[in-house]
Amino acid sequence: MKVGIPKGLLYYKYYPFIEKFLIELGAEIITSTDTNKNILNEGIKYCVDEACLPIKIFHGHILDIKDKCDLLIIPRFMRVHEQEFICPKFCGLPEMILCSIPNLPKVMTEPIYATNEKDLYTWCKKLAGMITKDKNSIKVAFRKALAEQRNTKFGIKNTGYKINVALVGHPYNLYDTFINMDIVKKLNRLGVGVITEEYVKREQINLEVKKLFKRPFWTFATNSYGFTTSIAKNEEIDGAIYISSFACGIDSVVIELIKEKIEDFPFLVLKVDEHTGEGGVDTRIEAFIDMIERKNNNENNISTLRQHTSCS
Repeated sequence: MKVGIPKGLLYYKYYPFIEKFLIELGAEIITSTDTNKNILNEGIKYCVDEACLPIKIFHGHILDIKDKCDLLIIPRFMRVHEQEFICPKFCGLPEMILCSIPNLPKVMTEPIYATNEKDLYTWCKKLAGMITKDKNSIKVAFRKALAEQRNTKFGIKNTGYKINVALVGHPYNLYDTFINMDIVKKLNRLGVGVITEEYVKREQINLEVKKLFKRPFWTFATNSYGFTTSIAKNEEIDGAIYISSFACGIDSVVIELIKEKIEDFPFLVLKVDEHTGEGGVDTRIEAFIDMIERKNNNENNISTLRQHTSCS
């Protein structure tokens, strides 16, 4: 059986697991091409106008593979951590696709609760039942898929750069180079290193989140807030860049919470949609890095002056 996997949204986070699981079941995997202008344009045609950029792009990925597979997986991610949910658009994503795109093949739309192995295995059994009748192979495939996911390293942590910034946002905004216009390479060319949330311990993130009046409902909000405030407080970086999709309700809240917490710490918000131009993004990034350099030079001069004053 040919199983289609769209390379959008949380594909960038969980592709080792799902691909390994399907391969072990003997399925042929059909993935969409990397995000490009054509996928975006096709997605815009079929998606509702009010949706954010990643959702529109996901529609384009569906269109890219729907006629090439026998079974199409539309992931309805609900939870990956206890007492938290993924973005509301994920909960209704299959209905959005089914109502917007005609002539789809057989579709897997079961909700995914990945908070523990038992719940995740329940979803895997339902998926496997659409591919094979060999029940004995499911547990083996599941264990191998878990091992593949755990052994895959995610995240970015550059070393050897004089200036370093945190890159913050939903995983698909950080790892889809079309959405973010290859921002990591842009920063590296400017002599700036990047670190993402995967290199900060979950306990450290939760410690900052506990200081809020109320714990966020959404996993993306928890991660972004805890990561940025923690790494800024500990002075591990020189600044933070938040890549946000225009019309994202979660980001509209968490960005303000971060700003209030980190105060005058260098913080740049890049909002992206289908109209965002690369030239404008380049200009804002360059201005932000220039500001950090001037700030660092000023602090170094003050520190040197204090040392001379103390010695005299």
